[in-house]
Amino acid sequence: MRAAVLEEFGSPLVLTDVEKPVAGPGQVLVKVRASGVNPLDTKIRAGRADHARRTLPAILGLDLAGVVEETGAGVDGLAPGDEVFGMTGGVGDVPGSLAEYAAVDARLLARKPASLSLREAAALPLVFITAWEGLVDRARVHAGQRVLVHGGAGGIGHVAVQIARARGAEVFATASTPRLDVVGRLGATAIDRTTTTVEEYVAEHTGGDGFDVVFDTVGGAVLDASFTAVRTGTGHVVSALGWGTHSLAPLSFRAASYSGVFTLLPLLTGRGREHHGEIMREAAALADAGALRPLLDPRRFTLADVADAHAAVESGTAQGKIVVDVG
Repeated sequence: MRAAVLEEFGSPLVLTDVEKPVAGPGQVLVKVRASGVNPLDTKIRAGRADHARRTLPAILGLDLAGVVEETGAGVDGLAPGDEVFGMTGGVGDVPGSLAEYAAVDARLLARKPASLSLREAAALPLVFITAWEGLVDRARVHAGQRVLVHGGAGGIGHVAVQIARARGAEVFATASTPRLDVVGRLGATAIDRTTTTVEEYVAEHTGGDGFDVVFDTVGGAVLDASFTAVRTGTGHVVSALGWGTHSLAPLSFRAASYSGVFTLLPLLTGRGREHHGEIMREAAALADAGALRPLLDPRRFTLADVADAHAAVESGTAQGKIVVDVG
């Protein structure tokens, strides 16, 4: 089969012929139709993602959508011909989705929502799992809460906005000036992060009380700002990028709580993979209920021009998720 292989960190992926995988026990062989591109993919390629634990040569690509071709021993609930999606590889020792076929742990997969194309489905897994683990598994977002999403027009952020709204929360989201309309179309109250201070938007939108849940998808100074924007006593800050050194004093003085999300753990350790499959089924249900739609960049890429797809992500010019057409 054809695959885009990383042979050396910092170098372009090489399109080459590799051995077609076979579905082992508990696995399904998927004919890949689309592979979502995430910033993490570009960091792995550049050698700037030690936490992803990649050894070379490697097939990258975390997000997958495709069609089941065959099932291995012990697989129930999936059959040849099923359209599926999930976050299935590209880190650790697990081959990724930038290949014509992938042998995938069936626990990581769910049937593709009927309302989405394969390209749209491939845009969802990593960002949806991250947002769900933060908002639902950690913060238990529910109706009646005020939720602030930092980076609401971004990959994780635009999905987080939709999840929080689907669970009945009143949602606010920060974005840069050109992206405020995206946040508004998603149904959140847009906050211009370039012109409004934390104190100003906390006062305007919460009467100074702070937000019940603050979801940081940016990290760095934005996480620090989250600690001052959260509600005193009962507030909860969640971050998908809490990897720096931060003062916890503002959070502690509010008697609020903090949770971190590290979405790669099931792929790296093998533990918790069933839950990722469960989360993908939640994504499918929300999409088919009309409550979830990924934003896709209109540009089209194939395995032959993965380098251009990565460049589009790295440049910051993408207007939605970048997806590579594989099949």
